[in-house]
This record gives sequence, C-alpha cells and structure tokens, in this order.
Amino acid sequence: MVSASPAEGVQPLSKIAIHKATVELHGSAYVRATPALLGDQYQYANYSANYRYWGKGTIRFQIINQRSDFSFALFTGGFENPKLVAVSKPVAFKNPKAPVFPRLAQGKTHDEMTVMSRNKRSSRVWFMVCLHPGEPARTVGWRDPGFIHTAFMRDLWPNKEYTYKIGHELSDGTMVWGKSYTFRAPPTPGQNSLQRIIIFGDMGKAERDGSNEFANYQPGSLNTTDTLVKDLDNYDIVFHIGDMPYANGYLSQWDQFTAQVAPISARKPYMVASGNHERDWPNTGGFFDVKDSGGECGVPAETMYYYPAENRANFWYKVDYGMFRFCVVDTGHDWREGTPQHKFIEECLSTVDRKHQPWLIFAAHRVLGYSSNACYTTAIPRWSVFRDQDYGFVKLTAFNHSSLLFEYKKSSDGNVYDSFTIDRDYRDVLSCVHDSCLPTTLAL
Repeated sequence: MVSASPAEGVQPLSKIAIHKATVELHGSAYVRATPALLGDQYQYANYSANYRYWGKGTIRFQIINQRSDFSFALFTGGFENPKLVAVSKPVAFKNPKAPVFPRLAQGKTHDEMTVMSRNKRSSRVWFMVCLHPGEPARTVGWRDPGFIHTAFMRDLWPNKEYTYKIGHELSDGTMVWGKSYTFRAPPTPGQNSLQRIIIFGDMGKAERDGSNEFANYQPGSLNTTDTLVKDLDNYDIVFHIGDMPYANGYLSQWDQFTAQVAPISARKPYMVASGNHERDWPNTGGFFDVKDSGGECGVPAETMYYYPAENRANFWYKVDYGMFRFCVVDTGHDWREGTPQHKFIEECLSTVDRKHQPWLIFAAHRVLGYSSNACYTTAIPRWSVFRDQDYGFVKLTAFNHSSLLFEYKKSSDGNVYDSFTIDRDYRDVLSCVHDSCLPTTLAL
C-alpha cells in the first residue's frame, strides 16, 4: 500500500475497500517476493526507509502455512479507491498439505489425550453446519479451512511423559513427519500431587511482523502467549474461557490464532470454552440475539478445538484433573432451569467427590446473572480488591487436598501482582457419610 505512514505504527488496512479495487497494472511497478517457497497480511510500502526516496524498498512478512499459495500486491489510491498496480508471482510452501499447529486436549476420561491438526487433504471429511451463517463468515471472510484431524491416545499412565509427532502421507506413499513434542499425561482423579492450572479468556491474536489484518486490536495477546511459552515447565494445563482469536467471521484468523498458541497447545492440554465472539449470531439457537461472532455461530470454535462434550453442538463439558473438577459451560446457550445446560450444571456440580476432588471450578465466559438491572456499574464492589486494565491470567496451584493458591499474573512480565490462598479444614467432610454430611464445609 502506498500511503502516508501512519502515526504510532497503526496500520488500519483492514478498512481498505478491497471490493472496490480496480486493476491498473503499471509497467514500471513490480513486487518481487522471495523466497519462492514459504507459507493476508498488509504493510505500508513506505515502512521501508528507502521507498519514499527511491521508489524501492524491502518489507518482511511472517507467513504461516494456510494450505494455499501467496501473492503480494502493491496498491495505490488509498482505502476508498484502491488500485492494484503490481502483483508478485505466487510463492508457496514446500509442502502446503502438511498437518500443522498441534492442539492437545484432555479426552472424556483422565487417561485419554487428544491431539488435533489440519492439512489440505484427507480421505475422511468431518464438518459442522450452521443453518443461518452470516456475513462476513459466509462471504468475504470465508476461506477453505482444510481438513481437521483428531487422534485419540488412550490408556495413558498418570503423570507419565509421552512423546508424539504428526505425519503426512504423500501421494507416493511415503511419510513426512513433523517435529516431536512431549506432554505429560493427566493425574488420576483425586491424585495428591502438585497440580498447576492456567486460566484466562478474551486473549485474541496479533501479528509479530507489524502488519495488520481485520480486527487486529489485541496486541497484548503476544505478551500472554510469550509469557506462557517461557513458563511451559511451570504449569500443567490451560483453560481458555472464550473469545479466542476474535476472528469475527474472518476464518483466516483462526489459522493465525492456532499458529500463535501452537508452542503451548502442542505441549499442554489446551481446553477451550465458547465466548460471544465465537457463538453469538441471530436466529441460530443461541441465547443472545446479537452479531458478535461475525456470522460464525460457533462452527469454527467447535471444529478447530476438541473438548470432551457429550454433544459437540453443546459446548459444555466437565474435566476431572487430579484434585480438580472443572465444569465448563457455554454462556451463548440458555442455562436457565429446565434447559439441557442447566441439567448438565446440576449434574456436574453434584456428582463430584469433594473428599478426593476438593477444588471445584465453575468456568463460564460471561456471568450467568446480574445483581442490578444496569449492564455495568461504576461502583467498585467490596470484594474487588485488585483492579487492573493490563493483560493477565490466573494460575491455580493445588499443593494438596487442603491448600489452593490463587495468583494473578501480568502478561507483560509474568510476575505475580495479587494472590491469596484457600486452606480447607476437612474434619467436617471426613467424619460424615453420604447421608449425614452438612450442607456447607469449613474453609478459610
């Protein structure tokens, strides 16, 4: 794009009226892309220091394998009336069909781990359908997602380290293998061992090369990702509770997001929940009749990531992880009394054995109810001790059945900015039987 360089590195090229672009190839304009083998991003031409003075320059892009060739184009005319004046020859990845971006997730039992990946071809096709998709997901935002594969690793020994790698069979029958990864199998339910959990939501994605894409408003997501990558040896499982890439109907953003978190998801179970930017779209069976998902109505989220739900269209599930029981719900679906999700919530909360799994975690993207009629309140509640507008995440550390540490960490430096410990007295629980336990327990 030829234009005045914007202030503070902001590149609002997602606003370009590409549907109005005209082709006016110029004989003296050209774009040369190297190397010829790689893996829709944009930068201003005058980000290269030489371009303004000599009409020539060099810009670097970070390209990921999205199962297609890439071309680079030079536009003039600004955002409203773009003119295509030059385009490069196509560049391609050496093997665009290779499976990429592994994603681990715990299965329906504690001794099962799943790994997902996707590539360009498959002998089997599995897909989900939204009956009323909207724009841009079904128009300018759509692109071929490739084929998504899920492998199940069963009968795993608790806390044992395993090594895996993903392969791709070429047309001549030979196999091309990716790099090896290691993961540690989950502990058995109730197992008394050190267990460390990461929980956050609303992360989004961003571009490391400074280029821009649609809705590129989550630059802090790189801090969260990088901090968790550096700290891989100090936690065991991740829960991303809704609003993952903020793709909002631009499906290429799911490729970018899975690539960004791949260093984490290839090594640790990456459990996800549905948020409003994954699910909400009018007339699609959701609870909120709004357009936050950009027409996706939950399909990409339900397809890209595995979660141990009984019905993949119902994005709620439980996970038993050592001393933890997680009840993960979908606030994009009705949760009120009499609904299938309400039945799940009751069952998940009531069936946990608190003697063996004392740490019961209820996870939802949105709160299920408000104490006032207003959407927001300016009053600071008494229970809100620490307030921060920076990116961050929560770490839960269970040392045993009696002590659980909560820590709030900032993504920018990984340091702890707030923490507290729950200590539980088990005299009331251990001394009772199933029909004589008190309705409450002692905790500090």
